[in-house]
Amino acid sequence: MRVAREPIMARPLLKIHRYFRRKPVRFFSFILLYLTAGSLVFLHSGFSSDTSTTGASGSGRDPLISEGGGGTGGGSSTSDALGLLGRVFKETRRAPRRFGPPWMKENGAQDAPEWARRGFEHTSSWSHGAKGRTTKEMDDGREQTVHAETSSSKYIGCYVDDTQKRALRGVSFFDYKKMTVFRCQDSCAERGYLYAGLEFGAECYCGHKIQAPNVSETECSMECKGEKSNLCGGPNRLSIYRLELSQESARRYGSAIFKGCFKRPDNVTLALPASGIIKNMSVDKCVDMCTEKEFTLAALAGEKCHCGFPTPLFTLHEREDEELCLQRCAGEDFESCGNNDFFVVYQTQVQDNRCMDRRFLPTRSKHLAALASFPGAGNTWARHLIELATGYYTGSYYFDGSLYNKGFKGERDHWRSGRTICIKTHESGKKEIEAFDGSILMIRNPYKALMAEFNRKYGGHIGFASQAHWRGKEWPEFVKNYAPWWASHTLDWLKYGKKVQVVHFEDLKRDLFSQLKGMVIFLGLEVSEDRLLCVEGQKDGNFKRSGLRKLEYDPYTPEMRATIDGLIKTVDTALRKRNLAGVPEEYKPR
Repeated sequence: MRVAREPIMARPLLKIHRYFRRKPVRFFSFILLYLTAGSLVFLHSGFSSDTSTTGASGSGRDPLISEGGGGTGGGSSTSDALGLLGRVFKETRRAPRRFGPPWMKENGAQDAPEWARRGFEHTSSWSHGAKGRTTKEMDDGREQTVHAETSSSKYIGCYVDDTQKRALRGVSFFDYKKMTVFRCQDSCAERGYLYAGLEFGAECYCGHKIQAPNVSETECSMECKGEKSNLCGGPNRLSIYRLELSQESARRYGSAIFKGCFKRPDNVTLALPASGIIKNMSVDKCVDMCTEKEFTLAALAGEKCHCGFPTPLFTLHEREDEELCLQRCAGEDFESCGNNDFFVVYQTQVQDNRCMDRRFLPTRSKHLAALASFPGAGNTWARHLIELATGYYTGSYYFDGSLYNKGFKGERDHWRSGRTICIKTHESGKKEIEAFDGSILMIRNPYKALMAEFNRKYGGHIGFASQAHWRGKEWPEFVKNYAPWWASHTLDWLKYGKKVQVVHFEDLKRDLFSQLKGMVIFLGLEVSEDRLLCVEGQKDGNFKRSGLRKLEYDPYTPEMRATIDGLIKTVDTALRKRNLAGVPEEYKPR
């Protein structure tokens, strides 16, 4: 019997062996299925242990999982699978939470400080300061430092927003992929508004006052498209923040920028071609009239409103004392409407299209002009100004896709293409410098340039580095490596550059018209004053940090300052040896 049984038992094994010898692919498929099954079992056990842990805490049990067990501790495999599926779906629909300090979590409310239990006004500092920080950093008591840096915006609440009658009636913009709370705040602050509101996860609205009722926080429950950890309003609901603007922010009235008090131009009808008498004159009424007529300037002269563009006849370069314009508006108690001799001028939201057209050079140039600077010295901003002033694209020694997407179409061209008016470069080697026939050399105060480049490196072109980066090892290491480069960059271009025009970033900010005029002439082009005046009204573009988030402490140690001050003296000496003006006074050691 034993002899007869052995071949019968061996026969199936022999068939399997022959099967896989003939079909090796099926053998490997079998192995793959086996490994996949093992992985699923492993993942299942991980979810199961996680569930049991939260269940043991008494506060984190998922009702879908506990129901699947049928009331028993073990449960069937089917109920376990349903529980796992339920957990996945529940995770996807769970309401997002704002970042906050440890005591703001549901289970840690009893640990909140007394002032917080009495009533805490949520601020956006937690959503941005905490972002990217580790659990250890959140628990080590450094949250207060982050709060100090970004406390210039406060969360106000959730408000109704009617599409026919907006709660915030200033400018607005949408981004259905990358909208964040800070991006909205920063954009509104840059334009001088007091409030920033986010709606439907992707819409940003700015305004000077909230013209809608407050509603329950539960109605503002949509995640931000670019920041899943934060809330950005809801359908027809705004999450609104009040912005405490820095002194650098522009003075505004509604969506108009206050330009100042100016003497009546000699030929007012030619300088400001549209006008009208307005009953019960107010700033709003004059700005609205000029906006409707598509002019960028609204000039109030008592009961008369003039509209136009900045031109050589009315440049806005010679500002008068505001007391000369003091005359109360007939329709407003607290605003000045100017008089027949001195106009109160506002810039409307109308875009001045006289300088917005840009194109490549009509014929390829063999003369290569560099726009050279140390990183963080305003190269991107200078490119923006040059493109508006000349009407031609600028190029780049590099390729930055984000800048190309912002409208710098010359970014994609090879730097030797000859189709662009000048080429951005941060290079400072002899060979690289001698490849150019001439250069505009941008220099900026190293204290500001280093901080700007550090922000760019860790936060993007108009973003900000996090507090963790400033307080961590990154900042000292950055200063150690980059500060000497700031000096060597300038020294190399002065030494090897064939034809160099030095432009200080601070001088360009202070006197944009004449500085930019000199840059255009250096590039071999005729100057259009109308175009330059247009640039002054569009000068910031999207390349300026608003100042909403500022460090509230000096990041430079005495040792760092000693090193940088020595470098400033070296550059100052080199400039004077070339019979150029030395560094501006604000650079010099304090």
